[in-house]
Amino acid sequence: MFDVSFTELMVIGVIALIVIGPERLPKVARTVGHLLGRAQRYVNDVKSDIQREIELDELRKFKSEMEDAAQGVQQSLNETQASLQEPVQQFRAELDEVAREASIKAEPAAAGDTPAEPERSIAPPPGQNHSL
Repeated sequence: MFDVSFTELMVIGVIALIVIGPERLPKVARTVGHLLGRAQRYVNDVKSDIQREIELDELRKFKSEMEDAAQGVQQSLNETQASLQEPVQQFRAELDEVAREASIKAEPAAAGDTPAEPERSIAPPPGQNHSL
């Protein structure tokens, strides 16, 4: 706090002894010691409060940065989801179109309008004789 050497303290002590007197000097020294102790504790409390405020400010900044990063990630995910949904919707529309066309072609088959299948012969493959 203060830069006071030992010789300066001796001079202050001698002057205090002369001015205050030997009877009251111990009581005054004790009172001054208590006051200096309180002042040091007060300074330390103020320092620790300032340090806590600085740490809280840093934490608030960190929290703000993390919230911004989380919003950025959320926005990126939303954009990715939107970009993936568009091809899926197009594919679904194409499938719906194919299903509609298939159902239109299936209606005449259900009504019996389709040509009959050609008859298949049950002949043995060439080169094999199946006589009994």
